[in-house]
Amino acid sequence: MPDYCVQKKVFIIGSGIAGMACAIRLAVHGYEVSIFEKNNYAGGKIYLIDQDGYCFDAGPSLFVQPGNIEELFKLCNEDMHEYFHYAPLEISCKYFYEDGVVINAYTDKNKFANEVEIKTGEPARHITDYLDESEKIYKNIGEIFLNNSLHQKSTWLNSNVLKASLQAKPSYIFSTFNDANKRKFSDPHIVQLFNRFATYNGSSPYKAPAMLQLIPHIEFNEGVFYPKGGMIAVRDALYKLACKMNVEFHFNSPVEKIITENNKATGLFVNGQALYADIIVSNTDIYFTYKQLLNDTHKANAILKQERSSSAIVFYWGIIKKFLQLELNNIFFSKDYEGEFNSIFKSKTVYNDPTIYVNITAKCEPGIHAPAGKENWFVMINTASGADINDAAIQSYKKSIIVKLNHMLQTDIEPLIETEGVLHPQKIEKETASFGGAIYGSASNSRMAALNRHPNFSKSIRGLYFTGGSVHPGGGIPLCLKSAAITSNLIIKNSSR
Repeated sequence: MPDYCVQKKVFIIGSGIAGMACAIRLAVHGYEVSIFEKNNYAGGKIYLIDQDGYCFDAGPSLFVQPGNIEELFKLCNEDMHEYFHYAPLEISCKYFYEDGVVINAYTDKNKFANEVEIKTGEPARHITDYLDESEKIYKNIGEIFLNNSLHQKSTWLNSNVLKASLQAKPSYIFSTFNDANKRKFSDPHIVQLFNRFATYNGSSPYKAPAMLQLIPHIEFNEGVFYPKGGMIAVRDALYKLACKMNVEFHFNSPVEKIITENNKATGLFVNGQALYADIIVSNTDIYFTYKQLLNDTHKANAILKQERSSSAIVFYWGIIKKFLQLELNNIFFSKDYEGEFNSIFKSKTVYNDPTIYVNITAKCEPGIHAPAGKENWFVMINTASGADINDAAIQSYKKSIIVKLNHMLQTDIEPLIETEGVLHPQKIEKETASFGGAIYGSASNSRMAALNRHPNFSKSIRGLYFTGGSVHPGGGIPLCLKSAAITSNLIIKNSSR
């Protein structure tokens, strides 16, 4: 157990995955931590929809890098398996193409490479070489930059960081992800498959740098897992662990303002009441933090100069049939991938042939998340953040999705939909305070975007810190958990001075 600090009071705004992880880490070190959450539940974007006998994970659906979760339980001397269980998947995702090609993305990279060669003719060694390079980029460069604050001089003076910087080839920065993939592979199916990993942080492979090649390492070399009970089980486990560590949760408690005195964060206004603490951590969207909680329009507008990530439209469908040809995770690719991303990031219009992601947790737990013989379909397409998605647009998207699935699955989907729910950018913004419904904060659609994410601390207000998907190192559960580690380490380090 780490040495304890002189007890200090910490207020955290928002109980997303990063907020809870940060709270747990600080509680281990003896801080008195309270979390203020505007909703009546913890978890931020991770919550459950229970509708007509079907259960849906409303937000994140891919579970990777479980070591980030295990680390929290080890810090608390708790047995993670008493809280939740997970198991590895043999197939991370099943990819469907318009021309009838179907590729199983096995988590065993050699098996996946052989699958690719059989289905497309792309030599297996091209796949294994690519994934070996992906691993090197991740371990030699990615891990250094994802696990450290990039906004302190001490970081850049660290020998490991300097070494990692020297290993960043110019092509990783000056080539786009798509250009790099086209140089590696001759088959367009495989270029499109790997281009898809740019969506891990809501970016376009035609604009984001080739450094994103580190992302496939996570799925193909480390593996993809399924948490028993679905992603909500991860949320529940961290909530229980936080409570065990005496973290206090205040639900239905929207924060109205961060109180500052003499350039020092001193407290919060919550439900009209001033509450005071030594340290404030915002686990809400960085734009919202500046615009609403600090009333700093100048800094809020500066945030928006960075391109926002994509948003999403999700349909939650109760399907009265089992589709044996589908896996837990499925992708139905568009014919014109570049046209789709131009629609998302340039014209911000409804695209008539969107790439469709279908997640079906009933594949792993039949009869639990859906009635026997039925399936719960989480059907997602990427769309522009900030777009005005009205009812007509939603119906247009739904029609495009159904037409595409009917064609690619050779069925008639619409009569099989027993119940339906919808999530769209405006709802994402309302429920999670993510500006424009941008799921990952800023996109990585420029060479240095990853280095330009907002720091985990305020440079002008002492005692104010930031964590979560809209700040360094980025969005998605793994990076949010790393963000929590960076932020808590900064707090602990600064408290010891």
